[in-house]
Amino acid sequence: MSKQTVLIKNARIVNEGNIFNGDILIEDDLIVDIAESISAKSPDVQVYDAENSFVLPGVIDDQVHFREPGLTHKANIETESKAAIAGGITSFIEMPNTNPQTTTIEKLEDKFEIASKTSYANYSFMFGGTNDNLDEILKLDPNSVAGLKLFLGSSTGNMLVDNPEVLEKIFSSTDLVISVHCEDEGTIRKNTAEYVEKYGENIPVKYHPIIRSEEACYLSSSKAIELAKKTGARLHVFHLSTGKETKLFTNKVPLKDKKITAEVCVHHLWFTDKDYEKKGTLIKWNPAVKTQKDKDQLWEALLDDRIDVIATDHAPHTLEEKQNVYTKAPSGGPLVQHALVAIMEAYHEGKISIEKLVEKMCHNPAILFQVEKRGYLKKGYFADLVVVNPNNPWTVNKDNVLYKCGWSPFEGTTFKSRITHTFINGKLVYNNFKVTNVKAAKRLTFDR
Repeated sequence: MSKQTVLIKNARIVNEGNIFNGDILIEDDLIVDIAESISAKSPDVQVYDAENSFVLPGVIDDQVHFREPGLTHKANIETESKAAIAGGITSFIEMPNTNPQTTTIEKLEDKFEIASKTSYANYSFMFGGTNDNLDEILKLDPNSVAGLKLFLGSSTGNMLVDNPEVLEKIFSSTDLVISVHCEDEGTIRKNTAEYVEKYGENIPVKYHPIIRSEEACYLSSSKAIELAKKTGARLHVFHLSTGKETKLFTNKVPLKDKKITAEVCVHHLWFTDKDYEKKGTLIKWNPAVKTQKDKDQLWEALLDDRIDVIATDHAPHTLEEKQNVYTKAPSGGPLVQHALVAIMEAYHEGKISIEKLVEKMCHNPAILFQVEKRGYLKKGYFADLVVVNPNNPWTVNKDNVLYKCGWSPFEGTTFKSRITHTFINGKLVYNNFKVTNVKAAKRLTFDR
């Protein structure tokens, strides 16, 4: 069978802290050459002119909720992975709080089976830890699963891990990356009760960051870090939302040697508590979007490398669900289609360089989870690439939103940058605002 060859010309290639003009040659699913100028040696080569747009490694999103199985009225792997590739996300790691939850190896393999048939983006899944599934955790093959996810704050069903002995045992027993959602359940319950007493069910949403407070976040994340230090566990703290928590992390060690790492999500870098007035429960997330000061300190920690990764925590709900009163409106929102272009706005504002953006969204998730041959533009690596035109403005509206839930917290926002092409494993899967319906996704593998 003859090789499929793709040549991308006139690219502004961004990789490993450099930007350089050049061409990229792809054969089948791998990058085989990157050079200043490469000529097509046969008429069968598919040539794409990047016209001086940026060409980035495909984004790896280490935290998404695609709602399948069991919650597919909100989203599913097929719909959300389509939205992801339109947003330049070529690989995702999905969370275990589906229905049924991914807390047995059998349920984990069921998800891999669904993704192998329907996903448009490369995929892996986290395994959920509970108070009583340590035996299953110990059976996991570290090369075939992204990592372990623990909820140390409110969560669906029985996924809240609140038994200190179990927690210590899990931390002591696995070499997998343990990713944690940190909010202190006791603090949140107490705060919620106070506000329900005052306002009933219809609490003004502006109090969300006071109910799910800085104290609730810090208490939980500092405890998790203390436990990781005690046990030597490899800990990754998801979605930091407060400036106070950023002080718990270091930038004194290269990422590959860090035992304790941190992530920030797009919404905590974009919105503040001032936005609740206009956006209401549409921007109700756990942990909550907090103050301008918190946002500034999160940016500072991201840029000085105390925070290692930018992710989305993509968590769609229907508009009807989101428009409930405060106590009934679920937390979370859809983000994969707009994450990269949102962070590109910060690039345009001079807040982050394009090289740093690539480090936080592409290279670092690959390092942190030891993803094999992805996250970089290098010879011998899988050809996951995103072509971004930095000067082609467009406005988010209902007609161009690809999420199954049909809405976005960014509706009405005009982004300066546009994703024109996404390649996954050497195949063009998204081309000038249309998903090509080519499924080229693979299960992520890990070099551990």
